[in-house]
Amino acid sequence: MRSPEDSSLGSHLDTESVQFLTRSKVDSSLQKDISTTSGAIEGAGMNLEQLAEKELRKDEEEQRILSGESSVSALTPLAGGPPLDLNHPFYDVARHGIVQVAGDDNYGRKLVIFSCCRMPPSHQLNHRKLLEYLKYMLDQYVESDYILVYFHFGLRSSNKPSLSWLQNAYKEFDRKYKKNLKALYVVHPTNFIRVLWNIFKPLISHKFGKKVIYVNYLSELREHLNYDQLIIPLEVTRYDEKLRASQKGGAPRPAKTPPPRPPLPQQQFGVSLQYLRNKGNGELIPLVMRQTVLFLKQKALKTEGLFRRSANIQVIKEIQKQYNLGKPIKFEEYGDEHIPAVILKTFLRELPEPLLTSQIYDQVQSIGIVESSLRVTRCKQIIQSLPEHNYIVVKYLICFLNMVSQESIFNKMNPSNLACVFGVNLIWPTKGPATLHALPPINMFTELLIEYYSQVFSSRILPNEVLP
Repeated sequence: MRSPEDSSLGSHLDTESVQFLTRSKVDSSLQKDISTTSGAIEGAGMNLEQLAEKELRKDEEEQRILSGESSVSALTPLAGGPPLDLNHPFYDVARHGIVQVAGDDNYGRKLVIFSCCRMPPSHQLNHRKLLEYLKYMLDQYVESDYILVYFHFGLRSSNKPSLSWLQNAYKEFDRKYKKNLKALYVVHPTNFIRVLWNIFKPLISHKFGKKVIYVNYLSELREHLNYDQLIIPLEVTRYDEKLRASQKGGAPRPAKTPPPRPPLPQQQFGVSLQYLRNKGNGELIPLVMRQTVLFLKQKALKTEGLFRRSANIQVIKEIQKQYNLGKPIKFEEYGDEHIPAVILKTFLRELPEPLLTSQIYDQVQSIGIVESSLRVTRCKQIIQSLPEHNYIVVKYLICFLNMVSQESIFNKMNPSNLACVFGVNLIWPTKGPATLHALPPINMFTELLIEYYSQVFSSRILPNEVLP
């Protein structure tokens, strides 16, 4: 049975496909070739694999001209995060930054990014190992809902995997990987993508096909994802700017950022803890957090996959709207325990300042270099440095998450699983998203807070603190 979200994705794909066919470079002669594969193409002595290679070379030449390259451009060094461990089994693949994990989107789903422009020439990369690395990365997140963003720019004849590799990759990504994939965004699709789609059509299930969404320009991603969370290679950004300029007959004007709107009198999302306290008659625990935690504590502690599953996006938006208008919310009426769970994560993610504050970000990043026997003590020291209001709210939340973890035999959410979900919602860097290398220390710190809640928070007890 298809979920409402699947249905919305399906209708959106239809719209995107029409937009792609009308606005992208797919010409009528190529569409005719594809539709008459067994006739015209084979009659000309050209199979689909040869056609794919031909179209890729065309794309490569067009991209080269558009980008003003005299030859194949060098890869930009991967920036951000500490150096990779040379002993990591996938070091030789991971060092290129082809696959990145960029935190959560607005609805609590992990964003996994694949950037073709970071793929070195084929003779420098073991594609079989690339597939194993991709599976290794996804294995950490596929139990939860997730999103794939595929940046197609930069795929060239010199670095592309073979079609047999692509076929094996699709077969190896079995139901375990596909069931919780909510969308696959293909950014800057070309004729080559259309040929590939035709080649693999017999293999691709109808349900999976409806999750594929074509995106012609980076600006369109803003309609679907938290754009600031994305890790976009500089090469892709530059190509997008030149592509837009070529399509519109001139350089695109820089987008004007509209002035921020003043918050509504009862605004709950996207405003500071201090604002919520002032508007909430001095209540230290924000209304959204109080109500979601209360409901989940009473009704959902044993719900399997709590905080791992997403919910209907339109329902989440509507509940946010109702909260911001000051209208009462009754989660019982929705009949889905995952809705308040997503609302809680969304509330944390939309705080202007992370709940753990930006001031302790560097300290959290260094938790991994602390001797394992001293990490809980170090966590306690870091947490005690939080401002009083933040400390009270953090303690309230972590106390609740500790309760959730105690029911992990039912809900499958132990401290480690909860940390993977909540870490990026509690702290993030002041600029840009948390990189792939920044996530492990964030998750480690969060896991320690949850698992050793009593030890971490026992030495600072405030007279006005509140617990679930």
